[in-house]
Amino acid sequence: MKYRFLLILSFGLTGVCYSQQNITVGEAVAAALQKNYDVKLQQNIAATANSDKKFAAIGVFLPNINGVGAIVKNTTDSRSITASDVETVRTGIKSTNTQGSVQLVWTLFDGTKMFATRKRLVETAELNELNVRSLMNNTVASVVNNYYNIVRQKQQLKAFQEQIGVGEERVKLAEKKLQVGTGGKPEFLQAKVDLNAFRTSALAQEALILQLKDQLNGLVGLTLPPTYETADTIIIDMDMTLQEVIANIEETNPTLIAARKAIEVAEAGVWESRAGRSPVVNFNSNYNFNKTENAVAASPVSLLYSRNKGLNYGLSVSLPILNGLNITNNINKARINLERQKLIYDQQVMVATVNARVAYAGYDNARKTLIIEEENILLAKENVFIMLESFKRGIATTIELRTAQQSLVDAYTRLIAARYNAKVSETELLRLRGALLVSQ
Repeated sequence: MKYRFLLILSFGLTGVCYSQQNITVGEAVAAALQKNYDVKLQQNIAATANSDKKFAAIGVFLPNINGVGAIVKNTTDSRSITASDVETVRTGIKSTNTQGSVQLVWTLFDGTKMFATRKRLVETAELNELNVRSLMNNTVASVVNNYYNIVRQKQQLKAFQEQIGVGEERVKLAEKKLQVGTGGKPEFLQAKVDLNAFRTSALAQEALILQLKDQLNGLVGLTLPPTYETADTIIIDMDMTLQEVIANIEETNPTLIAARKAIEVAEAGVWESRAGRSPVVNFNSNYNFNKTENAVAASPVSLLYSRNKGLNYGLSVSLPILNGLNITNNINKARINLERQKLIYDQQVMVATVNARVAYAGYDNARKTLIIEEENILLAKENVFIMLESFKRGIATTIELRTAQQSLVDAYTRLIAARYNAKVSETELLRLRGALLVSQ
C-alpha cells in the first residue's frame, strides 16, 4: 500500500530534508510516517496478512500434490529344503527395491468453505491495511501536538525573556534611586530577587524545551538532528464547524472504518464455520511405481526382476456425523465474535461522536478565549510600559510595577495556552474526521 499524504493543518508537507536545522511540522510528520516504530510494526503485520491475501487469490482452490520415493537395498542369506530333501543354500543375495508414487488430492466441494476462507483472508488483509492507516492518523496527531507544544513553550520562554529585560531595567532604576538617595535598599533587593526569579524560570523553560524536542525525536525514530529549531508561531483554522466535523464521520473516521471491516471479517468466519457441516468431495489420484531386482534367485520360483506401475483415480466423499459437537461449538463462537464486533463498532461510533463534540467544545472555547486574551495581552503590555515609565519618574511604586509585570506574565501564559489548546482541539477534530491524511 502506498500513500500520498495530504496534511490539512495549515501547513504543507514536504520531504524530510533539513535546512539550517530548522524543522517544519510537515517534515516531522513525514519522518514519523517513515520511521515511527509503531507504524513500522503495524506495517509488518499488514504485510503478513497481505501475503495470506495473495495466497487466497488462488491457493485455496489448488490441489495438494505430494511425491514419495524410496530405494531399499537388501543383502540376504537363504537356506531352503524341499519335500524331496533337496537343500538349497544361498549367501550374500543382493536385491534392490525401487518405489515411487505421486499423490493428488483435489477438493471439489466443501460446502463453499474454501470461498469463505478466501473471503476471510482478503478481509483480514484489508483490515490490517486500515489499522495501519488508523495508526498513521493517530501518529500524525501525536506528532503535531508534540511539535506545537514545543512552539508553545518557546513562546513562553520569550515571555520570560521579555520580563527579564523589564526586570533588568527595573534593577538599574532601583540602583540609581538608591545611589541618589530617593530609594531604599529593600526596593533594590526586591528588584534583584524578582529578576533572578524570571531568570530561573527561563532556565527551567529551556530545559523543558530540550526535553520536548527529544520526545518529538523519539516519535520520529530519532531521524531529526540532535539540535534543531521549530516554527515560532501556531497557525489555527478558526472557521471549523461542528457540522462539518460530525457529518459522515462513520465514513471518514479510520477507527470506525476498521471496526466495520472487522465485522466483515467476523461474518466470513461464521460462513467458514458453518461450511464445516457440509460433505467434502475430493478427487484422488495416484501414480505408483515399484521395481524389484534380485542378483540371484533364492529359489526356482523366485523372480530376478519385477516392475509394476500404474495410475488410479476416483472420488471420495466424507460427511461429518459426530465429532464431539466441535463444529457446533465453532459456529457458536464465530457468531459470538460477530456480535462482539458489532458491539465494538456501535461503541466506537458513540465514542467518536462524543469525542468530536467534546473536542469541538474545547476548540470553540479556546477560540473565544483566544480573542479575549489577544486583546488582554495588548492591555497588559501597555500597562507594564506605563508603570515602567511612572517608576522612572518616581510616581509608581515597586509593588505596582511588579504587579503589572506579573499580570503580563499571566496574560502571556493564558494567551499561549489558548493558542495551544485551540490547535490541539483542531488537530483532534481533524483526527476524528480522518482528515489528517488522505490516501490516493
